[in-house]
Amino acid sequence: MTAIDPNPVIVDPTPALQLDSVRKVYPTGDEEVVALDHATLTIATDEIIALVGPSGSGKTTLCSIAGGILSPTEGTVVVAGEDITNYSQKQLTDFRREHVGFVFQGVNLVPFLTARENLLVVDEIGRRTGAPARRRADQLLEELGLADRAGHMPAELSGGQRQRVAIGRALMNDPEIVLFDEPTSALDTKLGEQVMELIRNEMKSRGIAAIVVTHDERMTHYCDRIVHIVDGVLSD
Repeated sequence: MTAIDPNPVIVDPTPALQLDSVRKVYPTGDEEVVALDHATLTIATDEIIALVGPSGSGKTTLCSIAGGILSPTEGTVVVAGEDITNYSQKQLTDFRREHVGFVFQGVNLVPFLTARENLLVVDEIGRRTGAPARRRADQLLEELGLADRAGHMPAELSGGQRQRVAIGRALMNDPEIVLFDEPTSALDTKLGEQVMELIRNEMKSRGIAAIVVTHDERMTHYCDRIVHIVDGVLSD
């Protein structure tokens, strides 16, 4: 008899991300630079994609549009069923705070805050304050194996531990999608694999979608599929 999971993750059938013929054009004098060229992409809830491409190919632009940092020049952007295409900057700021998690290249932890405080700083402007925010931070640190490091500064943590703090920070607002920018670029192969396995486990266990921007094809097997981008054009 097959065992039944007592706490199954219920996956929302609404796609986490839908880009429909999205273009992003930057004017430069009398010419235009096309950073994203009619990009169409659908990412299912809890799906993890690797976004692979050379420098300047449009990876950052795509993630910035998916994460509500930039608005498209043309096309439609829908995140977790919410059309953010024509949102104002204030609306995008509110949207990011409530629905998107970011893990930046180089981690970008605040050096003078503890691991716990680095998580709490997210919710100083988020939906939780006070005791609920502290409980959420402590819960995430425990789940990520960092309960005994909660009071340590980033300089007192290993590279892998800092990455786990960054992942915890990205999860503080219960996002529908998390964007990872080169999460293994500063790590050796063994530690990089540990971080990618952690990313996969955390996203899948929570039913959260993710885009992992990477140059390291050794890490792409932790993702559900690979999407390539060259000169702003997407291909599988």
